[in-house]
Amino acid sequence: MQTAQRIIQSYRHKRAIFSVVVAAVALILTLAFRFISERNINQQHIVAYTSHAVQTLDKLIQPLVAGRDVITPLVGMSCDDAHQTLRKQAATLQTIRAIALIENGILYCSSIFGHRNVPVHQLQPSLPAPQPLMVLTTDQSLLKDQPILILWYPTREDGQNGVLEVVNIELLSNLMLEPQEPLITRVNLSVNGRHLVQGKGVMEHLPPHQDEKHYQQSSTQFPFAISVSGPGADQLALQHLPSQLPLALMMSFLTGFIAWFATASRMSFSWEINLGLAAHEFELFCQPVISAGNLQCTGVEILLRWYNPRQGWISPEVFIPIAEDHHLIAPLTRYVITETARQRELFPDDPQFHIGINVAPSHLRHGELLKDLHNLWYNMHPTQQLVIELTERDALLDADSRMMRELRRKGTKIAIDDFGTGNSALAWLEKLHPDILKIDKSYTTAIGTDAVNSTVIDMIIALGQRLHIELVAEGVEQPQQAFYLRQQGVQLLQGFLFARPMPINDFPAWLAENNSPPARHNSHELPLIQG
Repeated sequence: MQTAQRIIQSYRHKRAIFSVVVAAVALILTLAFRFISERNINQQHIVAYTSHAVQTLDKLIQPLVAGRDVITPLVGMSCDDAHQTLRKQAATLQTIRAIALIENGILYCSSIFGHRNVPVHQLQPSLPAPQPLMVLTTDQSLLKDQPILILWYPTREDGQNGVLEVVNIELLSNLMLEPQEPLITRVNLSVNGRHLVQGKGVMEHLPPHQDEKHYQQSSTQFPFAISVSGPGADQLALQHLPSQLPLALMMSFLTGFIAWFATASRMSFSWEINLGLAAHEFELFCQPVISAGNLQCTGVEILLRWYNPRQGWISPEVFIPIAEDHHLIAPLTRYVITETARQRELFPDDPQFHIGINVAPSHLRHGELLKDLHNLWYNMHPTQQLVIELTERDALLDADSRMMRELRRKGTKIAIDDFGTGNSALAWLEKLHPDILKIDKSYTTAIGTDAVNSTVIDMIIALGQRLHIELVAEGVEQPQQAFYLRQQGVQLLQGFLFARPMPINDFPAWLAENNSPPARHNSHELPLIQG
């Protein structure tokens, strides 16, 4: 069977493993939460940055669209008449580098140069065009090779007449396309397949991203898009994760600490006892009590055995003390009383046959045992004699002794179990006036071997006879012990010499086989020995 130390260590080990697992899960969840939170913040920042750049450029282009109503009527007018208005409009629209008028495909008037006579397709091969265009290119007339954004608005269906506006996009790009490292390492403005990369000018193709993440957002009003590149929200969040480790470890330790205390009851041996009661894992055994005079079985002591499917057989020496420490001895006793009453037909239907049930003195408090017996035993009107066997582990209060008198009035006999092993044996005799004394097996074993204990057992026998108390000797294992006890006048014997504890379902068969006239040897009756 399991030892108490082994079982308690097993449950502490389980609690420790559970607490460590909880702490590890808390650590992982905390880091995961911080990672997801950081990643989401990074992603939101990327989206916000890109959206802001798109909205800013939209706002810069919108006044140009609104100003077309002033410029388009000038197409076809002489440059002398239109020039002043062009210059004034260019000055009003601060992002404009130049405004030009085109007639029959010829750029004939500019807000900067005045009169001109240049085919517009020489400046921009895609112009003139019958539809509005936005072109990202480089300046070939004023500031050579500087990035510019051209807006073309035709005023005639064949596209030969129109207004051309040149935006100083390089100045704007310094304002809108500034990277924000480490999250955003590159920002691009893309217009009709051409790209303005901040610091690198206009490019036909974007350079490779080199394992960078790419995010792009297009304008809903104009044909351009802003794209950003960087290591990505996930990677940056992962890189930032070690800085979250102290907080995660603190949360992990706290969660594991809480788990350790929260499982003190649920992952303990006391909780296992509750589970065992609920699942009916406890089994009733009984050990016969034999009359020393005729070697007939006159009663049984009910014993509780526990086969725990999770731990195996657990000794009463393990679970009974733990049950007492955790105030579970009363539920165990109720279980024994209930099961004994339910299976009482297994025992002889004889008022002289007694059934002994072990009870802790703590169960007497506030009349608890008496109430349980009323509900579980007396109301079933059993024929057999009930014996309440008290141990000396706990102190006996005055109220408890009064309760024992109530039990005796109900016809219940009182026995003191393991007499002589406690600290207050004589006090118990004075308070309880018991009907039966059960001599502890340690004294029975000492018969013929230990002079001190042999003397003590003689004193106990003499005390019981003087007080007219029935005596039961426990732990009888040798024929010479039985002979000595009979010679000293002990009325009842109990031990392996007669029978080992057995499941109560086996008791009727044992009784039928063993309650027969005893064998004789050398003119002395000898008990039947169960192997």
